[in-house]
Amino acid sequence: MNIPASNPRTLLWLQSGGCGGCTLSLICAESPDFLTAFEAAGIDLLWHPALSLETGREARDIIAAVLEGRQRLDILCLEGSVMTGPGGTGRFHLMAGTGEPMMDVLARLAEKAGHLVAVGSCAAWGGITATGDNAAGAVGLAHDGDVPGGLLGGDWRDPSGLPVVNIPGCPVHPDWVTETLATLADGALGPDDLDDLGRPHAISGALVHHGCSRNEYYEYKASAEKLCDVGCMMENLGCKGTQAAGDCNSRPWNGAGSCITGGYPCIACTEPGFEEPGHPFVETPKIAGIPVGLPTDMPKAWFVALASLSKAATPRRLRKNATSDRVRVYPQRKGRGP
Repeated sequence: MNIPASNPRTLLWLQSGGCGGCTLSLICAESPDFLTAFEAAGIDLLWHPALSLETGREARDIIAAVLEGRQRLDILCLEGSVMTGPGGTGRFHLMAGTGEPMMDVLARLAEKAGHLVAVGSCAAWGGITATGDNAAGAVGLAHDGDVPGGLLGGDWRDPSGLPVVNIPGCPVHPDWVTETLATLADGALGPDDLDDLGRPHAISGALVHHGCSRNEYYEYKASAEKLCDVGCMMENLGCKGTQAAGDCNSRPWNGAGSCITGGYPCIACTEPGFEEPGHPFVETPKIAGIPVGLPTDMPKAWFVALASLSKAATPRRLRKNATSDRVRVYPQRKGRGP
């Protein structure tokens, strides 16, 4: 449906246990910028802690109006994890000026919202703020890592039947936010449009590997040995692009690139538990020389067989360039090169 300008969809954005990086990413949205995207989608931003003019009592009045039913709330966004510590009291994060745990405010607002959106991996699964022994009790809105739970539980549904919509990433791609919110505002997002982790298929239907500038090196298993090398970073440098949801390489960040095009391996920041891989981010754990984390949907036996064949057929050009900090051997027409 098309939303008339006289009946905009209202959106409230709150922040909890996080760094604010998803907001910084959002304001870098291009073609269009996020304000234009919101306007085009008929979204009225009621309040955002970093982008709105209202502060203090003015901001609390907006939230109170929602809780008291005087202000309609169509979409509630949370950025950052829900802080449930210490001991489940939530008192590590109190809503300023009220003394009330933010987790309780969020739970009450969730009852009023038409849709609930977790922006970023912290809000979705707990993310970086849940690392270590998680003394802060950081969880997501409806997940604790990859396990349903979090603040609201895996069975929570909004009035339209949607679970919490998770837009993962650390930080999120700005287009993932603007497009998901526009789809929600238009009433065009249904349960079948989400995967089993509540992520829109528009995000999770692609792998970071798709569109990677190093795919030719991957195909021939011509692998980089150190970060400055131009070869594939899966075999030795911990790249999880073949396992991580996201179109980061086919839809460049800020119109320019991605982690991989910037020379750093994908750490699968869109996936639950990425923050604690159990090994250094730039190392690939192996058993008998075979990477433990194999590409999504690929049987181990097939990977071993194909990798062996690929390495045997690696062109000299790729073998030389893979462990260099720049392309040194260029493609040659057949019979023309050394």
